This record gives sequence, C-alpha cells and structure tokens, in this order.
Amino acid sequence: MTPDQWRTYLVTQQSLSAGRSTETIVEAAIEGGIDAVQLREKDTSAQHRIELGERLRELTSDAGVDLIVNDRIDIAYAVGADGVHLGQSDPSVSTAREILGPEATIGVSVSTVSEARLAAISGADYLGVGAVYGTDSKPDAETADDGLGVDQLAKIVEAVTIPVVAIGGITPENASGPIQAGATSVAVISAITAADDPAAATRALREAVDTSVENAEVAADD
Repeated sequence: MTPDQWRTYLVTQQSLSAGRSTETIVEAAIEGGIDAVQLREKDTSAQHRIELGERLRELTSDAGVDLIVNDRIDIAYAVGADGVHLGQSDPSVSTAREILGPEATIGVSVSTVSEARLAAISGADYLGVGAVYGTDSKPDAETADDGLGVDQLAKIVEAVTIPVVAIGGITPENASGPIQAGATSVAVISAITAADDPAAATRALREAVDTSVENAEVAADD
C-alpha cells in the first residue's frame, strides 16, 4: 500500500493503553480496518522496540498493513518495516533512503509550508502535519497546545503534491476537517489506544474519514 491509499494511521503509545499491550491495541486496530501503524514508544529502549517491532511486523504483514517506525532508521531496518517517519531533528530523507532502499516509505513531520516544501523536495513520500487540533499525546510538539488549525493544514497541502497525513487531537467527530482541508488520511494515538474498544474506535474513525473523502470527491465534481 502507498501513502496516498491510506485513510487511517495508528501511532502506538503503550502508556495510553490502560494497561493493555501494544500488540493488543494493534491487533484491534487491524480488526477495525487500520491502514498503517507507526511504532513510536519513544520512552522504551531500542532493544524493546526491536523486539516489539518484530512482533508488529508479523501482525501487520499478515494483514497487509504498512508498518512505519518513528525516528529510528536503524530499528526500521532491523525489523524489516515498510518505512520510517522522521522529525525535523532526525537524519535526512536521503540518509534514510540510502539505508532503507528505494522502495521504503519515508515520512516527515512538518508544521509550516517551508518545512513541507523542503521535505517534498528532499524526496519524502508523505508528510505528517500537526498537531492540527492540539494534543496531550505529544506534548513536546510545538503546536501541541492550540493546534495549527485546518487553515494552516490547507496551506501546507496546497504547497506540495505528496500525500499529507493529519495528526493531533483527531477523533471521529472532527476528522472531516482535515480531509476537507486536503489531507489524504488521519493519524491518531489516543483516539484508538485509549478507547475502551479500540477495534470499534478504529471502525468509527475509518467510517468518518471515508464519508469525508466521498463528500470531498462529490464537491470537487460539482
């Protein structure tokens, strides 16, 4: 699957999972129809992430779901992930491409038009844009408190031709905003990880996004 085909994207964070394992959350998200899973778990050791990544690789491969690793190109390589997602202070897209190969999916987190254009020129396959609505899940993000908003998201979408994944405070109730602004998919952490029923939460998110995509396509044809 390529990033332009994604609609829903889970970023893992076991600390929000109410005592459930990341594998349990990912299995439920796969059952609910998730398209991509990003192994984050920043507060754990590299060895833990490798071992977890190997288990997630098995789950996602069997389901035809893409596995992306946050930040760590070496871990992505070690577990045979489909790609890596880089922050602004991480190694370059070209470095990731050299290590992971031409078929790897490489994403970059951005929050401004200039960052987006640079990432696209550098060869990124998709952008992660946020926090759109603000979030407690990634308090270190510059836009975590208030969110950059859908207007800024739309400006970023207009500035590039690669797929845009919106993240930050997104729920089934507000997922239509980023899609209407031009994002091709939405990424969530707590909306699935912290849900009482992660599979049902994934289905609800997927339904909201699919409906928004259909409405956007109809509006574009009018």
